[in-house]
Amino acid sequence: MKINKKTILNIVLILFVLSFFVTPLGHYGKIFLNRLFSFSPDVIEESQREKITDYDWKLKDADWNFFNFEKSKGNVVFINLWASWRLPCEAELVSIQEMYDKYQGKVDFYIITNENRPPVEEFMEKHGFTFPVTYLIIGEKMPINPDEVPSSYLIDKSGNIVIYKQKIADWSNSKVYNVLDGLIAQ
Repeated sequence: MKINKKTILNIVLILFVLSFFVTPLGHYGKIFLNRLFSFSPDVIEESQREKITDYDWKLKDADWNFFNFEKSKGNVVFINLWASWRLPCEAELVSIQEMYDKYQGKVDFYIITNENRPPVEEFMEKHGFTFPVTYLIIGEKMPINPDEVPSSYLIDKSGNIVIYKQKIADWSNSKVYNVLDGLIAQ
């Protein structure tokens, strides 16, 4: 029995596709594809921007201590809602880490999850993420919609939502950095 090149190519292609379902290569391949097809988020036109008026919102920090979102009133704020078990979140957090490395101390970062600490801490350590994790208090009032994960908000010093992005986005690019630089300079 002679096997031709087309048959070999088909077998290799089938094995490659199967590897996405049964090997770690599949996980990293899906992360790569999510990053590849994530784009810079769109800026909301000034006339269309909604404003956050209620900053009285309780959260928990990485040490599980309660704090109030009010401490960020008058600052540029980046909020990301995520879950460690969602593959698009894992893909997006790499660009958020890059943005955090560039703007920590200039922008208030709220990378918010509703998960328990142990799996989140394990996830953060495994991936080498250093941005601060914030924990959502389920049932607590909040000025944003916590139901869409991942989703992100960029808020200016006056409380206007400048960027709102549902699903994954690339946050580490010159377009976002130019918007952030402009908001910080205001």
